[in-house]
Amino acid sequence: MTGEEALARFRGLIRKIKSYEEVIGLAYWDMRTGAPRKGIEARSEAVGVLSEESFRLAVSDEMGELLARLREPETYGNLSRIDRRLVDETAKEYERNRRIPPELYREYVVLTSQAEAFWEEAKARSDFPGFRPYLEKIIDYTNRFIDLWGVKGTRYDTLLDQYEPGMTTDELDRLFGSLRDKLVPLAAAIAESPAKPDRSVLGGTFEPEAQRRFSLFILKEMGFDFEAGRLDESVHPFATGLGPGDVRITTRYLEDDVASALFGTIHEGGHALYEQNIDPELAGTTLYTGTSMGIHESQSRFWENIIGRSRPFWRRYFGDLKAHFPGRLDTDAETFYRAINIVEPSLIRIEADELTYNLHIVIRYEIEKMLFDGGLRAADLPEIWNAKYREYLGVEPKNDAEGVLQDVHWSGGAFGYFPSYALGNMYAAQFAAAMERDMPEMWELVGTGRLHPILDWLAERIYRYGKLETPGEIVRRVTGGPLDPQHLTDYLERKYRDIYRL
Repeated sequence: MTGEEALARFRGLIRKIKSYEEVIGLAYWDMRTGAPRKGIEARSEAVGVLSEESFRLAVSDEMGELLARLREPETYGNLSRIDRRLVDETAKEYERNRRIPPELYREYVVLTSQAEAFWEEAKARSDFPGFRPYLEKIIDYTNRFIDLWGVKGTRYDTLLDQYEPGMTTDELDRLFGSLRDKLVPLAAAIAESPAKPDRSVLGGTFEPEAQRRFSLFILKEMGFDFEAGRLDESVHPFATGLGPGDVRITTRYLEDDVASALFGTIHEGGHALYEQNIDPELAGTTLYTGTSMGIHESQSRFWENIIGRSRPFWRRYFGDLKAHFPGRLDTDAETFYRAINIVEPSLIRIEADELTYNLHIVIRYEIEKMLFDGGLRAADLPEIWNAKYREYLGVEPKNDAEGVLQDVHWSGGAFGYFPSYALGNMYAAQFAAAMERDMPEMWELVGTGRLHPILDWLAERIYRYGKLETPGEIVRRVTGGPLDPQHLTDYLERKYRDIYRL
């Protein structure tokens, strides 16, 4: 078999796997956005069968033989940059996953599909005891996978590497420690400030349909391509890139809270812009996605917070928001801007302010480490969750729905994902600093609603590369240095000392 023949067969196998993944992703989207409850069990079984077939292809003898041929020095040296990266990424996943029996993987996929559906019901009832058996099984499967993969540093390091390649608990402890050292004193100063924003301006009733219309409007302003995506509603907002020309996002509408859907939509829109602007040359490969969850979250957090919660943004768009809700929001853009940037301890992660949000992530990070490296039992999760909220934020959930059940991630087995959010905040601030340097007119553009140059800058430097470069390579190329939390703390210091007149 020549190198050209091996590459053609390899590319064909990858396309077949991606086709399975697209159909599986569509089934997941359907289950989360309105599939009949009685159909979930059968749909989960179908997803399990398709996932097993995709998994078998990825760890097949044929895949192993093709990778061995393509990694031969003479053949590898003649590959294009894209094909070399594709071979490297596929080989990493092959070596990792070939140790997992396909039947075990199918069982796990069926379990998590059913668990995600049951989580919605358990959250609505605040029923952790009912959800706990699912969670215990998911943790058990995850530990079995870690043993089969081989422990990488610590057991939790093994999970982190799936979402942020190369990241370790030692590095996260350093990064998060730096954030705590800077942000805790800032939060204390804010708490003592008499210049509190007026939250009452956000009160009232906001019709979900009007919220939906404004969500569609703001997505269009951001540059979201509605011919290549759509907006729906779900219990927990999410984004999913099914493939070229099909990127779907969801939000949730609360009648008494105009900000929830607004910023949830902008957040998921940031994910979608990343997926919609990947170089088409990467289509049909596993490189047609974000390079890591930290970089992906940097884009959702960039659009949600750095752009979407900025003063110039609301000087431009507050009039449009008021027009969607006649008789409500009887205030001005500056008062609204300060209100949506209130800093105070809260219970719900996805509605937390920029500053304390990072503490919500630290809590989850420490709990996950305890689950996999410290012997914590699932049965003890509500107690340790509530204790850490008292310790870090001075608040305590009244029930498990606003406590340990508030996030969907564990029902899907996404242990190791949560740190990506805080890493995303750091990446976002560092990218923003580079953008301000490269584009001095950045805030003038935002203030006049010309957001497309912002999108173009990000697409050219980050989005189009997909997974062709590592997170570290992207950060160094775009910003000139490695990830540095100082950019985030500097940004937060500037913004909130101004808002709270410190």
